[in-house]
Amino acid sequence: MKTRLTELLHIKFPIIQGGLAYLAYSELASAVSNAGGLGQITAMSFPDSHALKSEIQKTKKLTSHPFGVNFAIGQHGRPYEDMLEAAIEEGVDVISVTGGNPAPVLDRLRGTGIKTLVLVSSVRQAMKAEQLGADAVMAVGQEGGGHIGKEDTGTFVLIPRVVENVSIPVIASGGIGDGKGLMAALALGAEGVEMGTRFIATEECVHAHPLYKQLVVESSELDTVVIKRTLGAPGRTLRTDFTLKILEEENKGGTYQHLKDYISGEANQKLIYEGRSDEGFGWAGQIIGRINDVPSVGELFKRMSAEAETIKQRLNNLF
Repeated sequence: MKTRLTELLHIKFPIIQGGLAYLAYSELASAVSNAGGLGQITAMSFPDSHALKSEIQKTKKLTSHPFGVNFAIGQHGRPYEDMLEAAIEEGVDVISVTGGNPAPVLDRLRGTGIKTLVLVSSVRQAMKAEQLGADAVMAVGQEGGGHIGKEDTGTFVLIPRVVENVSIPVIASGGIGDGKGLMAALALGAEGVEMGTRFIATEECVHAHPLYKQLVVESSELDTVVIKRTLGAPGRTLRTDFTLKILEEENKGGTYQHLKDYISGEANQKLIYEGRSDEGFGWAGQIIGRINDVPSVGELFKRMSAEAETIKQRLNNLF
């Protein structure tokens, strides 16, 4: 399967693993890259640049294929410059940017040869990312898990709108987890897909607590809620008593200072690491309604490839 994205990133399949906070480490990233996609590790999950460097080196030992480092730069002003320098020094293949203003990151990476991907949720953001020099944009619809932008535009509408307004490759994100989603994205003009939630429920996502994976597998598309909307940073999570409590506090007019303990990285880790759903939350997109098992990454890719081929044959027969 050749698209502008596979040629840009030197990968076999146009599938990118999203930057899953506190979950995207060397085990998962290398498995995705070894299967033919682009795996990523998440920089801001590490305490400092030394730890990030160590994980990059570990990933290099586990795969000889390209992989990326994701920078979520909108985390309430946490400095990321040292982490970025560490990734540059290690010569990573790809750096993706989510949240915040990507301009300083793109400026620093200019001339390094590192490919750059920017997550966007609107046409305006996509056009700005292209203007700033991004190599590709990842356009996320409101179905996605984690932070989804403020526009509430669905993937099916957002992707062709972005494709029509930029010349760089567009990667579809949000509500995608199988070969059907991949082929739909390509039909909409995307050059590939980014998946986050689907990779939580894989064998190689070793840091995810069994309960987290179980919730992803057993929940339906109705079992997510969007928190932090009142703070201007909406994000989709699993629907639990804890996230309903967050929404209740938001509806009462809670400020960031009031809500910060509810929405912190520590609260996130209580569910995803410890399985304490009554004390923490877990990001998840509406695609949970179509996730029914926990395969290996390799098996997932084989399935997606077979599904894509079946759809291709069906369409050929229709026409």
